Amino acid sequence: MNKLLLPLACLGLGTVVCAQDPAAQPIRIGMIGLDTSHVPAFAGLFNNPKATGDLAGFKVVAGYPGGTDLPASRDRVARFTEQIRGRGVEIVDSIPALLAKVDVVMLESVDGRIHLQEAIPVIKAGKPLWIDKPVAGSLADAIAIFGLAKRHSVPVFSSSSLRFTADIQKAVTSDAIGPILGAATWGPCSHSAGTPDLFFYGLHGIEPLFVLLGTGCETVSRGVTKETDFVTGVWKDGRVGTYRGIHKGKASFGATIFGTKSIVQVEKGAGYEELCREIARFFKTGKSPVSPEETIEIFAFMEAADESKRRGGAAVALAEVLAKARTDAAAKLKD
Repeated sequence: MNKLLLPLACLGLGTVVCAQDPAAQPIRIGMIGLDTSHVPAFAGLFNNPKATGDLAGFKVVAGYPGGTDLPASRDRVARFTEQIRGRGVEIVDSIPALLAKVDVVMLESVDGRIHLQEAIPVIKAGKPLWIDKPVAGSLADAIAIFGLAKRHSVPVFSSSSLRFTADIQKAVTSDAIGPILGAATWGPCSHSAGTPDLFFYGLHGIEPLFVLLGTGCETVSRGVTKETDFVTGVWKDGRVGTYRGIHKGKASFGATIFGTKSIVQVEKGAGYEELCREIARFFKTGKSPVSPEETIEIFAFMEAADESKRRGGAAVALAEVLAKARTDAAAKLKD
């Protein structure tokens, strides 16, 4: 046997893929949805014969193209499929065919609306699952995915790469900044039809906000112009976090961090290597660096922002959108 799948129910970890000695065959990765530039980028990192540390011992071996009528998917799926085929990745015609060939799965489909339907067979097959942003096309679908994963004891993880920006991570425990009293983040914010506005690209700026402030946001309000989305969250302890979604002009990623000792600004994007190292550790251990509860709250924040837009900028409680989404998710899981 090349790899060993061990049930770790006694540790509450579900099913994970355990690392073997360096001479063992690699852990086989399958990719679902070959319609994003992340596909060749991630495959390049995992299939690098010189990979070291956490990235060593993996290989992307199979891919299912998938795709939808979303222009970002429809117009790119063929190109990215051919790119990874050229790197020796086998292209299969269905998710069941892919699952028969792999140990772990990366769900890469750029269209979040189909993530739930694509995740269901993976979870039911017991395969550890990484889901690229957004975790789903709605808050209800996100809750359903994590609920199904818990039911089947399958580890699932999703995150923006911006979460792992070194300066953001360091700020949380920085003695020079001190306890964080508030934060303002920004970044480019294109929208995608069919999902809440911030799910598609706003997530990249909002996820660092939660790294800095943690969970506990209670209300969200949103202002909108042709050039900017501006979202304000109020946390239960009175701290305030804001996100500026940029539609025009310079559109880098960044944050201003308001601490008890200093105010610090960071302006920096993140590459994919640290994210892929986190994914690799997740596949080996079954432990996600981000809890399902935090991911769900981030998506509740963004869905509440959409509701605030519909109400002319009025504050919307996360508890309100979560209650509705949980009811909808429960109905989805009964089907």
